[in-house]
Amino acid sequence: MNQIFSDIPGSRTWSHVEEIHKGWSNDKKYYVQTNDDRELLLKISDITQFERKQHEFEAVKKLDHLEGILMSRPLGFGICNNEQSVYSLFTWIEGENAEKIIPTLNANDQYQFGFRAGEILRKMHENPAKQDQEPWAEYYNAKISRYISNYKGSGIPFKGADQTIRFIEQHRHLLEHRPQTFQHGDYHVGNMVVTQSDELGIIDFNRLDYGDPWEEFNRITWCAALSPSFASGRINGYFNNDVPDLFFKLMALYIASNQISSIHWAISFGQKEVDDMVQRAEEVLNAYDDFQTYIPKWYLPSYRD
Repeated sequence: MNQIFSDIPGSRTWSHVEEIHKGWSNDKKYYVQTNDDRELLLKISDITQFERKQHEFEAVKKLDHLEGILMSRPLGFGICNNEQSVYSLFTWIEGENAEKIIPTLNANDQYQFGFRAGEILRKMHENPAKQDQEPWAEYYNAKISRYISNYKGSGIPFKGADQTIRFIEQHRHLLEHRPQTFQHGDYHVGNMVVTQSDELGIIDFNRLDYGDPWEEFNRITWCAALSPSFASGRINGYFNNDVPDLFFKLMALYIASNQISSIHWAISFGQKEVDDMVQRAEEVLNAYDDFQTYIPKWYLPSYRD
């Protein structure tokens, strides 16, 4: 048994441990099989991350009462590796990455999986944030100002940046009096799996947070680029086919802010990542007709063959 794992309770019953090389997280992730054929997900982080990882684990535990949702469930948390590391243990969700499966399906099935993704997200958002959260408008407006400042300082232009920033500035006022709930933090097809029985599972909660539940749609552009049917289903499923107009305005504000921030974020990952983010920002601009509209072109109000 690897020394890193040896002081984790129950690790003597592990028959197979395999490292997972996927995702942006600094955590080391492992697939674990036990002697009695259970499958687990193990995450190992540096001891300096103890408080953050404890917060993450406790937040996911608060979702444990949600029934009918296939997701990584928390099992154990603590210190290991001679007090040099933190471990978090979760149930393993067996399935193919949805990013790979969704494009192979017909448009109706893509829409239905999206609808299910929306229903699951709505259930997650039933968990409110603590009462002492900073008011959302103060928090997110500061974030927007930082995003715009970082973008302007990056020296990386993209077509339509001025229109994007103008739209953001004109819609900041919508952030006032927004509710705050649990957020998955990175909710898109890349963090979902499809099981052999065609069930949708949700994974990778390592960016979880609390905030405006509708901000969770800031990464729906990843879904829409893969499948407009899936992305549309996700919105309609979340609202049970009754989508308020205000939602589209706020989603556009969050998406615009996300595009501005992603270009500066990509710099540390190299030129290819920067180029990808610039291209995605221009695709988003096209979907919103240079932000002359707040409902994206890819959105389908209802599924039709």
